[in-house]
Amino acid sequence: MGLVFKTETFRDDFTFSNSPASIRRFPFPFDRDAYAYSVNIEPHTKGAPGSVFEFPIDVDEHYVAEMHDRALVLKADPLRCQSLPHMITAEWDLVELLMTSMAEAYPEHFTLTRDGDAWHWINRPLGIDDRFTFGDTATLPLPPMEYITRQCQGDFSLLDQRDNNLWMDAGIVTTQADWSLDFDIGMNFMEWHGPVPLAHEAGVFDRALKFLLNLQLGRPVRRLNWTMTINPRLDTSPENYHKWGTDRTTVTTENVGDKVHLRVELQALWRLPRSNAIVFSIRCYLIKLSELVTSPKWARRLHRVLKSLPPELIDYKGLTRYHPQTVEWLSKFDDGAPTSPGIGPD
Repeated sequence: MGLVFKTETFRDDFTFSNSPASIRRFPFPFDRDAYAYSVNIEPHTKGAPGSVFEFPIDVDEHYVAEMHDRALVLKADPLRCQSLPHMITAEWDLVELLMTSMAEAYPEHFTLTRDGDAWHWINRPLGIDDRFTFGDTATLPLPPMEYITRQCQGDFSLLDQRDNNLWMDAGIVTTQADWSLDFDIGMNFMEWHGPVPLAHEAGVFDRALKFLLNLQLGRPVRRLNWTMTINPRLDTSPENYHKWGTDRTTVTTENVGDKVHLRVELQALWRLPRSNAIVFSIRCYLIKLSELVTSPKWARRLHRVLKSLPPELIDYKGLTRYHPQTVEWLSKFDDGAPTSPGIGPD
């Protein structure tokens, strides 16, 4: 499929950028001109060719660079990857899900050969060629979840289901939007969503939990979530707030287009076969506003959405310091024309 992996950084000199093709496939999250809170869950089914929804696990031009950045985060802070002892079966479930999905979707880059429990995994972009026994942790160089998620874009948490609730009992989280696995591990669904404003009162999480407790094997679901980030920084964790928090004070009317990035998470959930746990994948996509406004529809719509945000959400998403400059900058691209239905560009 002609994937060319870029050499780029998400820290220090921030050389990250999107190619024109990557801009066109960006998962723009707004399907209307005003912001509205919703669960917005839909079946995680095959999408249009070339879109981020084409395959269950999306691999794109940023793959190698993102895996390098993940290794840097884990080297500095090993607690970004944690798993409680009872989650080992779910870890192996995740190995199977990710290896089979990546090998089926991108055979030129990944190969999985299985002979009973004897598995052979080849990852050509990262130069990995390993044979191991499925279910035997001693045959892998790392614990199963860490081994495979060091080779897959996006964060992953494994949710154990018990007591009519979901518990975040394992995960690897290095590209998060200001939340902490080390803080949330062992919490239940309502506890880790506790800080979100307005949604609890609207019953959003009650409905979402009821839905997810009945998630069926083989019928994954997905949703898009969003926030904004200054500079193309993947790791905006609470642990490193001292490194990125002050970035918010550097936005001016002149540099909005290059500094401010729309940060979209493609969140997908699968029921796992052996453990009955749920894997929650959170794939982060970044786009600077000067790239986003190359789509006139997206430029108009984002301006209107940001103008209509409730104050509570502006504060919760950390936009307070640069929200006025961003809305003013985007207003130059809003000619008042109607926007077409759907989230894709015109």
